[in-house]
Amino acid sequence: MTSQDKPIHLATDVSRREVWSWAMFDFANSGYTTVVITTIFNVYFVNVVARNQDWGTFAWTATLAASYVLIILTAPVLGAYADAYAAKKRLLFLTTIGCIIFTALLFFVGPGDFWLAIVLVIFANFFFGSGENLIAAFLPELAKSKSLGKVSGWGWSLGYIGGMVSLGCSFAYVAWAQEQGQQADQFVPVTLLITAFLFAISCIPTFLYLKERAQPQPHLHSRGIVGEAFARLGDTIKHVRDYRDLVRFLVCLIFYQAGIQTVVVIAAIYAQQVMNFDPGDTMLLVVVVNITAALGAFVFGNIQDKIGHILTIALTLVGWIVMVLLAWGAEDRATFWLAANIAGLCLGASQSAGRALVGYFTPALRRAEFFGLWGLAVKLSSILGPVTYGLVSWISHGDHRLAMLITSSYFIIGLAILMGVNVRRGRQAALRNKAIL
Repeated sequence: MTSQDKPIHLATDVSRREVWSWAMFDFANSGYTTVVITTIFNVYFVNVVARNQDWGTFAWTATLAASYVLIILTAPVLGAYADAYAAKKRLLFLTTIGCIIFTALLFFVGPGDFWLAIVLVIFANFFFGSGENLIAAFLPELAKSKSLGKVSGWGWSLGYIGGMVSLGCSFAYVAWAQEQGQQADQFVPVTLLITAFLFAISCIPTFLYLKERAQPQPHLHSRGIVGEAFARLGDTIKHVRDYRDLVRFLVCLIFYQAGIQTVVVIAAIYAQQVMNFDPGDTMLLVVVVNITAALGAFVFGNIQDKIGHILTIALTLVGWIVMVLLAWGAEDRATFWLAANIAGLCLGASQSAGRALVGYFTPALRRAEFFGLWGLAVKLSSILGPVTYGLVSWISHGDHRLAMLITSSYFIIGLAILMGVNVRRGRQAALRNKAIL
């Protein structure tokens, strides 16, 4: 980002350092998703904690689903509270501390510690998901409306680099531990400490330099803090027809994110169970995919504001459909590697583009609340997709190819719904509702 970029892409009084500090949170928290959800601990849970039983994949997806239910129940209310009391940054700090602590506690999970693993993962993932919603709500304050895609892409691309750093450090330790003759139950727990430490260090710039620009809003003193948050949420629901394009896009998001979250959660499991990757191969795969994901987020973020939000997302969904079909039919590693890298490009692009479009549809005084609704949709998809995959693989006695093929239906449905979203009308609705309804 050059000094010439600042007046073009950034909001008034927003410095390059502040945008960097915001993007650094994506860098920091991506290590959690890469190590815990995507690559190392998920496989460890299925193979070691659940002792490689047929129901292991379903148990993992069900555990994540339980954490997402908690987020769904709390995200819109936390967002409404954050808007009313200008508390995004305070809540972000609390959720960050929570995720770091529970990630570090996963160090104590060993073979057969089934319920301990479930409890710790539920809380770690709850705090992660809640923080993800809050950091996203800062986006419309930092970028001009015409540059939301570009700035969102900066964050996502830096996030994938952060994921690579955490995974790379974990991979280096795992390689050393294996040379010493250690088994997974000895070296995997240490990777959780590495991940928690890197999260804690990398998020420091966010809390030093990111500003809370929102101002506390007039309060309904007779209702109390919780009552007021619910009242604000209820008011939004009552006027939901005013945001028809946002609602339609959130429904679209539920479906296509169901497919994305499935791929994220089961990619390493699929690689090992179907393509016979060993742990080293799997970690290398994820590192390479993170590179292509960073590239996808950066490139599509730069073109999204030029070619349009809908076309950008539609292109990524077509890519996802191609990727699933390739992975389903892959008989050799070369084909699977191709599918995985297509997934990387589409992952970075679709995640960044979706966040930017929600920001474009969001009224100025309800950013945290509306990004709470965004988080609700993403987390609902995180239940729908992976649990469907887990059930299909369980019922079919481990037929991961069938489960993968069914995943493509979510991208097809999402693409069909996306075609009915009117970006101009959705933006006008956001601008009409600058004041509290």
